[in-house]
Amino acid sequence: MIENKKEFKLISKKNPKSLLPNALTIFGVCLGLSSIKFAIDLNYSMAVIAIGFAAILDTLDGRVARLIKGTSKVGKELDSLTDVISFGVAPGFIMYFWALNEIGKFGWMFVLIYAVCCALRLARFNLTIIEENETWKINFFEGVPSPAAAGLVLLPLILNLSGLIQFGNYAVLSTIAILATSILMVSKIPTYSLKRILIPRPYAIFLLLGIGIYVSLIIFYTFETLFFTGLIYIILIPISYFHYRYKNKKVFIATNEEEDEDVL
Repeated sequence: MIENKKEFKLISKKNPKSLLPNALTIFGVCLGLSSIKFAIDLNYSMAVIAIGFAAILDTLDGRVARLIKGTSKVGKELDSLTDVISFGVAPGFIMYFWALNEIGKFGWMFVLIYAVCCALRLARFNLTIIEENETWKINFFEGVPSPAAAGLVLLPLILNLSGLIQFGNYAVLSTIAILATSILMVSKIPTYSLKRILIPRPYAIFLLLGIGIYVSLIIFYTFETLFFTGLIYIILIPISYFHYRYKNKKVFIATNEEEDEDVL
């Protein structure tokens, strides 16, 4: 009698290239969970750094998958689950252990609200479909993406670690940050999709120079650089909103003109 045994497959034989981006995604999960452990040990600087590296891997896994043509449905779902853990659950825990626990049950409620909003934002993102005549919209997200949201939530902690300004009560500042970020995530405010930025080849050398300077600043002035990066992103939110409206209006006018020409 021959027994039919199903072979366990970590990856599909049809698409073995998906192993590398999926491995990067799983590594991101480990970093997100490790950040919670660092927060429990009161090592908040390492907790923030772990979230930062998780965000870098979140940016890289998609680019690597597209570059080596290793995209897969499993990778897409795994990426969303990773984002919930690394950028939804972990930052909430870090902020609760650091400051929000001072306001008791309300602090935990704010953490739950943030985590739920992160999950809802990712669910909506997975269901978003861009029409063929609206390809320009791939340069924008609907609402603040979860990695950026994690940075905004951690901004009061980063400010404290930078030593630039000291506040007497960070619980209030953390409450404002986590509630505002939760609203921004589930809102329909268009924000720039930094993952989709295409740099013309002649300007690539300037991009590499900028990256080198930024990395140098991160090494020597870690939390100061992260704080100002967060401020720049906040400034970009209204800019991206008006840019999106301008592009949408421009496309709308062009479409109407084409329809008028067809009628004539």
